[in-house]
Amino acid sequence: MFRSFYTFLAIASMLTAASKPNVLLICVDDLKPVIGCYGDNVVKTPHIDRLAARGVLFEKAFCNQAVCAPSRNTLLTGLRPQTLGIYELSTNFRKAVPDAVTLPQHFMAQGYRTEALGKIFHVGHGNVNDEVSWSVPHFSPKTISYALPENNPPESTREEALFENKLKEPWKLPRGAPTESADVPDNRYGDGIIADEAMKRLAAAKAKPDVPFFLAVGFLKPHLPFVAPKKYWDLYDPAVFKLPELQKAPEGAPDFAPTTWGELRQYKDMPEKGPVTPEQARHLIHGYYAATSYMDAQLGKVLDALDANGLAEKTIIVLWGDHGWHLGDHGMWCKHSNYEQAARIPVIFAGPGIAGGKRTEALIETCDIYPTLAELAKLPAPKQVDGRSFAQVLADPAASTRDHVIHVYPRPQGLIGRAIRTARHRLVEWKKPGAPAESAILELYDYQSGPAETKNLAADQPEVVARLRQLLATHSEAKPQIPGKAKK
Repeated sequence: MFRSFYTFLAIASMLTAASKPNVLLICVDDLKPVIGCYGDNVVKTPHIDRLAARGVLFEKAFCNQAVCAPSRNTLLTGLRPQTLGIYELSTNFRKAVPDAVTLPQHFMAQGYRTEALGKIFHVGHGNVNDEVSWSVPHFSPKTISYALPENNPPESTREEALFENKLKEPWKLPRGAPTESADVPDNRYGDGIIADEAMKRLAAAKAKPDVPFFLAVGFLKPHLPFVAPKKYWDLYDPAVFKLPELQKAPEGAPDFAPTTWGELRQYKDMPEKGPVTPEQARHLIHGYYAATSYMDAQLGKVLDALDANGLAEKTIIVLWGDHGWHLGDHGMWCKHSNYEQAARIPVIFAGPGIAGGKRTEALIETCDIYPTLAELAKLPAPKQVDGRSFAQVLADPAASTRDHVIHVYPRPQGLIGRAIRTARHRLVEWKKPGAPAESAILELYDYQSGPAETKNLAADQPEVVARLRQLLATHSEAKPQIPGKAKK
């Protein structure tokens, strides 16, 4: 009798688990909305485009900070950088919230098998993976950045230094070439290896239909260096790449607001100060597009495997870029700013019950993805997150859940720029945490009258500033960086 009762409970539990949707979370490093379905007429991204055709594309999605670790902390905890007090790469999020239940942990607690491939949490610069978030050990591709030896750093590769653990600050090593075009197969580079492994994991998931999966696939490109097999470079005529018209910071912006793009300057043949040459700029843009197309092709393999294994109809698919990237606009490169090109990100949701080929102007933040996925999967709402679910937008793209989003970026001397972005404006308030409001330095941009951010309008439009500062006042003061910050 007891055996029959427990057998009944086991079967009931299996049936409940089997009814839950799977989750395929695609995280892409440094991917801005330079994508065909976002309106770019040059880039070749057929697989992101076909994903958008089966789901909802968010036109106004924003990261919570335009740098890798804080942005990923927010995705995986639902907590903004200013809530955590972590704005840099080296401090692990559990130093701020030791008992946080991460997005994959939340799904694991509800019977999911959680797996991670490639870059999900930021690992490196002294930071580590979060082992308790995954049912099995995290998978990282074993490869080096370059296929051609001449592109390696002059002394040793960064990977060798990390492996040998000879340096306490390996990120300060000289880096190799900023680009590479080599006639090699896709799996010579990391993203090809990640795609191959994702295909294996999806085939294994098909054999376990009673266990729902949460599979996070983190593609590395188009992050620097812009390496991709030659065939992806050959998709483009170099002559089509034009330099952005605006080559200077916004008029009236504080001197510290623009990024100095130190990340790119570490690469071979890049200037330590001043601009790149026009020829270098066009080549870098070409490299970004080639790396994006390479990543897109790897995504295509994963989507094909999802379909081939009969899993698509039961799987929520999310494509998320961790932040944007300055691609020569304002004379800037890389991320590390509060401007539109760094803060705006691509987000696409597809899956059961989500209409295909829809677009929405609803404002969302990265921190909203965690509660949204929980609601879509009919799991309990996560506790203690900053985000709010936008599931209703997926049902009705004309709906909205926010009238503004907020993001941040720190600058030296303890300044933190908190940015309010509405459908039309962005206000940035620069001050030290806890300092009087009147001590703040302000930026204001109007994306209806000047989408290129040519001039800081804060002094010209005090009524708009006042209204947006009222919105900012509804948010808690930013925490200062918690102890443990890496020295720059």
